[in-house]
Amino acid sequence: MEHNLSGAARPIQRLRKMNTAAEGCTMRDAFGREINYMRLSVTDRCNLRCRYCMPIEGVPPTSHTDILRYEELLRVAQAAVSLGIDRFKVTGGEPLVRRGIVDFIRSLKALPGIKQVTLTTNGLLLPPLLDGLLDAGLDAVNISLDTRDNAQYQAITRSSHTADEVLHAVRLCAGRLPTKVNAVLLSETAAQLVPLARLAEELPVDVRFIERMPLGVTDIAAEPVHREVIGRLRAVWPDLAPVHERRGNGPARYFASSGLRGCIGLIEAVSHAFCASCNRVRLTSTGLLKPCLCYEQGTDLKPLLRGGADDAALRDAIEQAVRGKPAAHCFAERQAVTERKNMNQIGG
Repeated sequence: MEHNLSGAARPIQRLRKMNTAAEGCTMRDAFGREINYMRLSVTDRCNLRCRYCMPIEGVPPTSHTDILRYEELLRVAQAAVSLGIDRFKVTGGEPLVRRGIVDFIRSLKALPGIKQVTLTTNGLLLPPLLDGLLDAGLDAVNISLDTRDNAQYQAITRSSHTADEVLHAVRLCAGRLPTKVNAVLLSETAAQLVPLARLAEELPVDVRFIERMPLGVTDIAAEPVHREVIGRLRAVWPDLAPVHERRGNGPARYFASSGLRGCIGLIEAVSHAFCASCNRVRLTSTGLLKPCLCYEQGTDLKPLLRGGADDAALRDAIEQAVRGKPAAHCFAERQAVTERKNMNQIGG
């Protein structure tokens, strides 16, 4: 599973400093939206084969030589910071399968101008790395868990791992750093809605239910199960009500109850599009900077990184990608979606 790239397991050397001031810099797209958040994929590989993420046969792994080296990822991040992007989410695949990930996060967090570095993971490899990640300065973690039922977890992930292993990671993180549990809404896990939400009752964590986006090839049909979520949860926590505080960089709508230690979040990219306030771009592990998830278009930064381009050219390419950010996605019109890759290849 690991990317054994040259120098990846050793502390990363300091990059040459860009001759720009990130403080006070703001980058806006053609529609006036401030773009200050980048999802940074470090690998397309994963230790699970979730049914809604990839087909049963899996997908061919990208060659190690085509994956950006850590030094290249840091150079992109440094250029992005100089333009006003100061929040980064480290993703995969499963980012913790890549060797040297703790040192990479330490180096990313140390870049001048970066305000926040967070991580999305399935949690299975997290416990032995947690102390190192905290020492590296990780600001928050999102842990994916779609069910608390072990047999169902194994069926969804096509693995021998259990939900209990993920719950162990959640409990280790809770109280030590801001922690969110991400659950994809599936018709087959409808009975798990309340058990999953109870994690926000048991622990100081937010639980977020995510509407599945129509991307890639899977054997799970998209169903509008989101419509009944809040109603069902209010049957257990009657005072569940919207909160308007910002709890991270994403688009979730949050709800709180006096009976919960954390909040309940809904991310409904299809039915309640948040495009008007979208603040993000995505960098795939192969160097494609994508301004919108549902379109295949993007700006390939790898030729610049490996072709001797200077920092100004790299910044120009990032600005070009942001200028090309569309007004909205088209998930509600499946035939208009041009992105055919699975989420592990795009960056979860």
